[in-house]
Amino acid sequence: MLVATAVVGPLALIPQVLPPAQAASAAAAALTPQSFVASAVQRSGPAVVTLETQRTVRSTGVSGLPGGLMLDPFLQRFFGLQSPAAPRARVERGQGSGVIFESSGLVLTNAHVVEKADQVMVGLPDGRRVAGRVLGQDTLTDLAVIRLAESGPWPTAPLGDSDRLQVGDWAIAVGNPFGLENTVTLGIVSNLNRNVSQLGISGKRLDLIQTDAAINPGNSGGPLLNAAGEVVGINTLVRSGPGAGLGFAIPINRARAIAGQLVAQGRASHPMVGIGLSSVPAPRPGATVPPGAVVRSLVPGGPAANAGLRVDDVIVALAGVPVATPAAVVTAIDRHGVGRPLSVKVLRGGTAVSLSITPVEMSNLPRTR
Repeated sequence: MLVATAVVGPLALIPQVLPPAQAASAAAAALTPQSFVASAVQRSGPAVVTLETQRTVRSTGVSGLPGGLMLDPFLQRFFGLQSPAAPRARVERGQGSGVIFESSGLVLTNAHVVEKADQVMVGLPDGRRVAGRVLGQDTLTDLAVIRLAESGPWPTAPLGDSDRLQVGDWAIAVGNPFGLENTVTLGIVSNLNRNVSQLGISGKRLDLIQTDAAINPGNSGGPLLNAAGEVVGINTLVRSGPGAGLGFAIPINRARAIAGQLVAQGRASHPMVGIGLSSVPAPRPGATVPPGAVVRSLVPGGPAANAGLRVDDVIVALAGVPVATPAAVVTAIDRHGVGRPLSVKVLRGGTAVSLSITPVEMSNLPRTR
């Protein structure tokens, strides 16, 4: 096969002949440009890191007694057991992923990856390994920030805008599943604003990006990228089982806000008003029901109860912005913050009622018995 190529200079008019193998390669390159996935990973991949954690767990017990069970001294002698053994320590190791989002050496990951870790080692794709220090972690949103011990500049991944995501957009998961470094999987955004309560998970405050891009153990804390190679989510969990293979990621806009608080003060603020919510029941045939969130419970003495909110009120707007779901209510309260009055519009028996509620920090909310 002959291929003519352009040549600069006096030989420009003479056809250039390439060997068949080179000609085939040149033709293929002209027909198949680089995959957008490869371009996206080249943009953010150098900032995706492996996290190796270590923690020491101490236990005490009676020497010779399984499970470290403690017995009365008389029973110890009766059964011929030794005195309580000295505290024993064992080392537990874990692994996860993370992404460098600031060149000074700030790494974003999941809180469950570094929880109770005594030591964190960070591995980069270029082979470098450096110690890391946990600046702060927030179990409610499952986010943590680590600072690299050595000075930069470090490679960074650009952060995108998760509010612009649409169902059907490309989703690229990057991380280290099962300890296999630099692994890339491709899928789409399957759904948005998937509340963790829908997954049977309590004790978290998250609306997640759902994706069919493969996310496996070890991917936790790694980035979910869009087609441009921007980080739009932090991979956090996978729903496995027969017929299931769904992954979930924390939207980067939420993660960015929490990370800023963790860097500044080592903890995150969580505004609360003291309500339990549910979705508006489906209307009877022919009836219309406005979207909103139904108040199912109130914390006695909490901001919502003190402001006059009642059980069965339907919250339809916060700060003048309509809300259609319980998740939207929680998000709006989160974004509003602590200590500032928040205007709330509710429907009470078909009548519109306006209230003002001032959110408080979660730790200051009255405890229920």
